[in-house]
Amino acid sequence: MYWTEFLTVALVHLLAVASPGPDFAVVVRESVTRGQRSGTWMAMGVGSGILVHVGYSLLGIGLIVSQSIVLFNLFKWLAAGYLFWLGFQALRAKPMPAAASVVDGEAMEPRSARRAFTVGFITNGLNPKATLFFLSLFTVVIDPHTPLAVQAGYGVYLAFATALWFSVVAWLFSRARVRAGFARMGHWFDRVTGVVLVGLGIRLAASELT
Repeated sequence: MYWTEFLTVALVHLLAVASPGPDFAVVVRESVTRGQRSGTWMAMGVGSGILVHVGYSLLGIGLIVSQSIVLFNLFKWLAAGYLFWLGFQALRAKPMPAAASVVDGEAMEPRSARRAFTVGFITNGLNPKATLFFLSLFTVVIDPHTPLAVQAGYGVYLAFATALWFSVVAWLFSRARVRAGFARMGHWFDRVTGVVLVGLGIRLAASELT
């Protein structure tokens, strides 16, 4: 009965998640510099962050935030500040020591699973663009008469699909050949990523509620 709606939700989400943004930038950087394990845990954090957006969309809080300039701006500046922090951390990257081994692709020590998960979770959870995306999804694409349990099921799928997508990204960018190539210019890759994150932060800070 709800297959058509579900497939529409899945397609819209696929197009959105495949678009490069803060989530993509941090997962790629983590996977290249610290390996698949750290990248995968960060992907899981990003996927879990989706549940935050789903939760307040189901509760109607997203509508309140989207209609309140004060709340939206508060949320926006928190997110922009976090992106600035991530970006400046990346910009401070230094060249690897000449003795650093790239045979096994180990450019840096992996983060703890908890730390990697937390960074991914916060990066996605503090994204106000995701707030507006999920608000649109749950008010325009999903019929308001769809049972809450079914809508929650959609949310679980979206979280799982997001985590799976970024786990694939982590796997791709943690391959030995890719990491060995990046290891030779890793600090420049970090700095480019830092510029991207700071740029995203500036763009977010300059955005307005529409």
